[in-house]
Amino acid sequence: MTTVVGCDESFKDSKVSYTKGASEVVLGFCGSVLNANGTVTQLSENQKAALLTQIEKYATQGLRTICLAYAQMPNNYSPAEEPFENNLICAAILGIKDPVRDEVPSAVASCHKAGITVRMVTGDNILTAKKIAEECGIYRENDPDLIAIEGPVFRAMSPEERDKIIPKLRVMARSSPVDKYTLVTRLKEMGEVVAVTGDGTNDAPALKAANVGFAMGITGTEVSKEASDIILMDDNFSSIVKAVIWGRNVYDSIRKFLQFQLTVNIVAVTVAFIGALTNEHGESPLKPVQLLWVNLIMDSMAALALATEPPSPELLNRKPYGKDEGLITPQMWRNIIGQGIYQLIINFSVLYLGSAIFGVKNESVEHFTCIFNTFVLCQLFNEINCRKLGRELNVFAGILQNKIFNAIMVFTVAAQFLIITYGGEFAGTTPLSLNQWLTCALLGAGSLPVGFLTHS
Repeated sequence: MTTVVGCDESFKDSKVSYTKGASEVVLGFCGSVLNANGTVTQLSENQKAALLTQIEKYATQGLRTICLAYAQMPNNYSPAEEPFENNLICAAILGIKDPVRDEVPSAVASCHKAGITVRMVTGDNILTAKKIAEECGIYRENDPDLIAIEGPVFRAMSPEERDKIIPKLRVMARSSPVDKYTLVTRLKEMGEVVAVTGDGTNDAPALKAANVGFAMGITGTEVSKEASDIILMDDNFSSIVKAVIWGRNVYDSIRKFLQFQLTVNIVAVTVAFIGALTNEHGESPLKPVQLLWVNLIMDSMAALALATEPPSPELLNRKPYGKDEGLITPQMWRNIIGQGIYQLIINFSVLYLGSAIFGVKNESVEHFTCIFNTFVLCQLFNEINCRKLGRELNVFAGILQNKIFNAIMVFTVAAQFLIITYGGEFAGTTPLSLNQWLTCALLGAGSLPVGFLTHS
């Protein structure tokens, strides 16, 4: 960057241009050097070589180097005739340390564990960039599977050459906004889901092109914020990890609810339909008011219970879901079908063998109450199973941390007891004995070992 300013009376009829920028670039524009005693002398090749060596030394220590230079020019100077950055006087070379935040290496490690590839695209010297990337855990010098490259080299490559190195690319130094945009668009074309961070106006095209753009809330420009999808209020990379955890938690909550809802629907519709067909009077074993209560459990209550699971660090222990992956996974279908089969067997057993199981008269109000109670308790125990989606066997892990889930379970059991005991003709129920309640609970609890088998 160059700024031209007018001078005071000691420099009559002249201006001074001040230039700062990448050390090796600005040094290339310098023809003279400002000495320690204040004199200006011609910049020899030996002096330039010594300065470049010092720049390299700073860079290998992770310092960002900046060269400061200036030049005096007449008032009638025209940049159209000769650029400002020509025959400059080198005033200083600075090494600036931008220390890596303590939490960044662990955040990068969490991203790697979660199957997220972290790449650093920067305008810094490649030696500085590699050193900082090593401190962050993004790059390792002697790893042949990790590549560091400079923007001009990347820019000069053919599309085929870029495609070969992009999977291994971890650091791009001395990059331009075009390089960053090219990398983002090509990664998307290769089928990757790309997230980009940026704070400058020049980052806007890449932020806009990415699947998810993260702008800096403190140091970011308004242009970058407008182009982004998410603004990091603390400008901290570890906040991205939190965003990943919350995003996965929300997605998993939707899947948990679907897994539960589909099981309830399959069982409720099948029991009501077949029960009505086989009943002498064509009556469904589940009455309208009972189905309304089941619908309340299935929709509002279950959604609230399963959607309020707090995010846990264990969510980072798996790879991301593919963007073309179905909302319902094969493992979820296994859980749904396994629970559906078990609940249908139990409910049909109670429907057709109620007198043997509960000692009640078939197709009596007491019989239908036992069916309704068994059906609801099966759903409550299966709701616990639906807290886990994959092959996690301990469905009770962390259950005490979700106070809303526990409150809803207690409320549902209490409401079920009141409906059974006091619902009467309105709900189509009659009070049950303690033994009948325990039998219903035992049949419903069978959903837990079935869930253990389907998750294993």
